Amino acid sequence: MTQTQVDQAQVDQAQAERLAQGPDLTSSEPTPLDQTPLDLAQLINLHDFEAAGQPRLTQNALDYYRSGANDGHTLSNNQAAFARLRLRPRMLNDVSHVKLETSVLGLPLSAPIGVAPSAFHGLAHPDAELGTVRATAAAGRVMTLSTLSNTSIEEVAAQADGRLWFQLYLYRDRELARALVQRAGATGARALVLTVDTPRLGRREANVRHGFVLPPHLGTPNVGAQEQMSRIDAEGGSQLAEYFAELMDPSLSWRDVEWLRGITDLPIVLKGILTAEDAELAVQHGAAAIWVSNHGGRQLDTAVASIEALPEVVQAAAGRAEVYLDGGIRRGTDVLKALALGARAVFLGRPVLYGLACGGEVGVSRVLDLLTEELRLAMALSGQADVAGLSPALVRGF
Repeated sequence: MTQTQVDQAQVDQAQAERLAQGPDLTSSEPTPLDQTPLDLAQLINLHDFEAAGQPRLTQNALDYYRSGANDGHTLSNNQAAFARLRLRPRMLNDVSHVKLETSVLGLPLSAPIGVAPSAFHGLAHPDAELGTVRATAAAGRVMTLSTLSNTSIEEVAAQADGRLWFQLYLYRDRELARALVQRAGATGARALVLTVDTPRLGRREANVRHGFVLPPHLGTPNVGAQEQMSRIDAEGGSQLAEYFAELMDPSLSWRDVEWLRGITDLPIVLKGILTAEDAELAVQHGAAAIWVSNHGGRQLDTAVASIEALPEVVQAAAGRAEVYLDGGIRRGTDVLKALALGARAVFLGRPVLYGLACGGEVGVSRVLDLLTEELRLAMALSGQADVAGLSPALVRGF
């Protein structure tokens, strides 16, 4: 058994013991299993952060962050698909200086690694999204703030240094959506990221089995959802799933992309595209960028891994829209493969949350730094000096 497997077994045993004890009904703010200060210098890769971060989360939070849909095939395949790809390194190229700088929708980035939208950062750390955005801005990257954040758009934007995108769910109530779009624009968000893969919430069985509930000390100020969620009886199921069923619009269609295009001048990124057919439609409907994603394996189980879908999406976009990717990235070689296959940038979800759990802003900073340095090393060892010069020839296929 590897050390990572040993660490995970210990985490699972501790979580099982806590679950057997039952919830602490006397506290509105659940206490994590482990609050021992960490020496972050001892965490040397993203797997270390996951192993160290999980024991610091409540069962409720861990279920929410870690769960995938149904049997978790897509969740696990997101990482496994990267491992199946092989690199074809070139030799005798000058890599004394490796250039990682790029841009997304005109925003310069110090490296092509950003922060994906994830709900409820307050489950990981008291600083919530403010810790994440401070680390992201300091690193010269971009953060995509979730509609279901625990911190308002306005508060996060105030510390984003102009490095903020806003992720949008289209509610049945289009006026609520319109108000969110207006707030995002007013705070200086540089793009809208419309999530298109959630007409209904995927079945995340850990959340159903243990009855996910947003703790009462955490709000959702962008949409005022806490009061609505608190009225939902989650007995025998997930409070979030019930909330989605009530408020999300399963009739979402390409017409709504046109509607959104008509109420904002912000660039629109469509997140959740996995096929060439939808990539073509995205371009036709004015998307500035296409975000290849299967929602971290949390929606349709057995859907293709993000990296498996990337080549056909890039081919269909044909340079008419930028292409990004999330899902399964844990190593610099994963980033390198995605960039070589045509992604302009990649975005991190769970690793950022584990970094936040381990050390707040400093933990997120170290996660970003570690992955960036792994990318720099992988490029040098592959004979690649500039992310702008990467091509599919670097990768041997599935």
